[in-house]
Formats: sequence, C-alpha cells, structure tokens
Amino acid sequence: MQNTKIAVIGGGPSGMMAAIRAAELGRDVTIIERKSSLGNKLLLSGKGRCNLTNTQDLEYFLKRFSKNGDFLRDAFKKFFTFQLMYFFEQRGLELKIERQMRVFPRTDRSSSVLDVLKKELAKNGVRVIYSERAVGLVLDSGKVEAVRLESGKSVACQKVILASGGASYSFTGSDGSGMEIAEKAGHKIIPLRPALVPLDVKQDYPRRLEGLSLRNIRIRFSDGKSQIVSGIGEMVFTSSGISGPLVVTLSGRVADMLAQGRNVLAEIDLKPALSVEQLDSRLVREFKANARKGIKNALKELLPLRLIKVFMEALGVDMLKKCSQITQKERSNIVSLLKGFRMDISCARPIEEGMVTRGGVSLKEINPRTMESRLVKGLYFCGEVIDIDADTGGFNLQAAFSTGYLAGESAAAD
Repeated sequence: MQNTKIAVIGGGPSGMMAAIRAAELGRDVTIIERKSSLGNKLLLSGKGRCNLTNTQDLEYFLKRFSKNGDFLRDAFKKFFTFQLMYFFEQRGLELKIERQMRVFPRTDRSSSVLDVLKKELAKNGVRVIYSERAVGLVLDSGKVEAVRLESGKSVACQKVILASGGASYSFTGSDGSGMEIAEKAGHKIIPLRPALVPLDVKQDYPRRLEGLSLRNIRIRFSDGKSQIVSGIGEMVFTSSGISGPLVVTLSGRVADMLAQGRNVLAEIDLKPALSVEQLDSRLVREFKANARKGIKNALKELLPLRLIKVFMEALGVDMLKKCSQITQKERSNIVSLLKGFRMDISCARPIEEGMVTRGGVSLKEINPRTMESRLVKGLYFCGEVIDIDADTGGFNLQAAFSTGYLAGESAAAD
C-alpha cells in the first residue's frame, strides 16, 4: 500500500492547483490520475487556446453561475482573477485580455498553461500515479483512511481532495466516476445534466444550413410560461440544431425547461439593431429600388445567401417572385420573420458533448469556507465534481482553480 499525506483524485486544473497549493505548504501530496497524462480537458478549453479567467469584478462573476454562484464567494476571495493571473505571470507565462474581458495565454496554446502547472507540480515534489482509477474511499469512524483503486491497490492517506471533474468529454478522463465515490461516502448527488452544449431542433433547417454562422443576432427561448433572452452575438447551425456562444451559454437553462416536459421555442432576431418600423421602411426602399428583380436579390442585403431559400420557404413565398409583386401582407410577414425566425427545440445534446456538467455533489454538504465535506472528515471537493457551472468566458476555469486552491490550502492546514 502506498502512503501519502494528501491524495488528490483527478489531475485536471482544480486537482493540479489543489496539489500545488498543499505541496507549497509543505505537505506530501500524490495525484491519482486515471489517464496516462495530466490536464487532458484543460488542453481542449477555449478551443485549444485556454480561456483562463475573466477580469470582470466579483459580483459580475457570481451572476454568471447558473444559480449557485454565491457558494463560491469565499473561494474567490481567497484566490481570484488577479491572483490567478499573477500565479502564471510570475512563472513566465505572458497573458492577454481579449474582448468581453476574457484572459488567454499570449501563446494562444492551452499547452502553455499546462506546462506551467506541471513544472510547478514537479518543483514542489508532487507525485503522480498515472493510469489508475480511484473507485472508492476507505473510511474509519467517518474519517478518510485511504483511496481504493480499480487495480485492487490502495493509497493510504490522511486527507483526500476529490477533483475528478464532471461527466462531459469522458474521453479526457472526466466520466462522472467521482460522483459515485462521493455518493458511496454518503453524499447527495444533484442529477447531472449537460451545460454549454448544442441544442437540437425539430425542423430540417440545420441539416441544410450546417456550418452557417449568424452574427449580431439575438435569440429568445420561451416555453409559454417563461422566456430566456440572449444578448447580441453569434450562433451557428449544426447538422441537427444550433450551437455557438449565444446558444451554449443559455443551453443549461433551456435543458432545464425541457426536463420539465415543456415545449421550447427558439426565436432568432436576425436584425436586433432595427425596430419593426425601421425594417419595414428599409424593405420598402429595397423593393422600390429593385422592383423588377426577384425578391432573392433584395434580401441579399439582409441575409446570408444560404439562408434566403430556407427563409422564403418558411414564408411560403416563391423566391423568384419580383419585388414589385410582393404584397403589403407578405412584406409584413418578412419583417416578422426577420425579427423572429422560429425553430422548435427538441432536446439538448447528450451530456458527453457538454463543455461542462450541471449538477454534482450537493453544496449543502460542503463547507464553502474550506471545501471540506460536512459528512466525512478529511474529504474535500473542488472543480466540476461539485454542483456549480457558469457561462462561457473563463468563469468555469476560474472556479476550478479557486476551489482547488482553497481545497489544497484547507487540506494542508492541520
């Protein structure tokens, strides 16, 4: 049986930061990683560029989390945006701030972030057990004694930090197994759902428009009782639905609507900067200027070419019809569709395809000041294994690093 003071289950961003902080404080730390390398999911973050964090203030940050953001207040006060940026910059990684206050490494490579973390682990003498899957804890009188491995071996320890991630992108090692470990130890698991995930629609538009991006649009999701309205931004058609920043940011809340058996309608405002009256006036001018041309030519100024045919079919108007032949009623319908191109959402894509996981270990059973379990002495949690998730923009990674830092410091405290 191997021995260590603190065992960290999971070698993702939260686990690595927890191990680094505990080792900095002089503790003997071992990471148990089921894959053959560390930080596999981190390498995919930010489309391979790693959106480390965001420079918005604390209150803005907390509002970006689905509903449990306030739980993170203590972790963020301990280790927040500028402490994280300082951590990397002091170790030689130059950072840059892009639109929407998102922070990236100047190299535009996630591997640069991972390299810093791995060097820091080595510098502080953190051991790593690779290709071993943790399957449970050995407890004695409600206190951690060891971690059981799938191979039949055990790692004796005084503290365990569970940093095994959620259930999305399981090929990176994040397969939800940490939830099983927590549940066996007596913790309640909030049901897992996908977040930051594409949505499927019932119509066949996406199949015909796959790959088409729509910029400077707004989306409204409604179920007859409530609605969710995006800001202005970008979406993209997939083979079966819609994705892109606007969609994935709201997808968790849409998935919640769907889970309650509601029918969800998506309405795309293709021209959010123009009012109905302004659009109508513009169409009147376009139709007069192109009176002898087909409606398709007039709409080229308003819509991507690939979208025009689908758009006209939805209207029930022949796209070869001349502008001079368009009736006032048809023009009114065009304006209405430009302000609300409708699609019925059928489902969210599977949790495997979500960038992050909603649900996880219940926050009621975790002390937010230390990240320690309220049920099992010596057990700590950090990262995606707990029931927190946020919008895109660096918020989720900051939460992973912050909870990891706090968990590592707390585990090393006694």
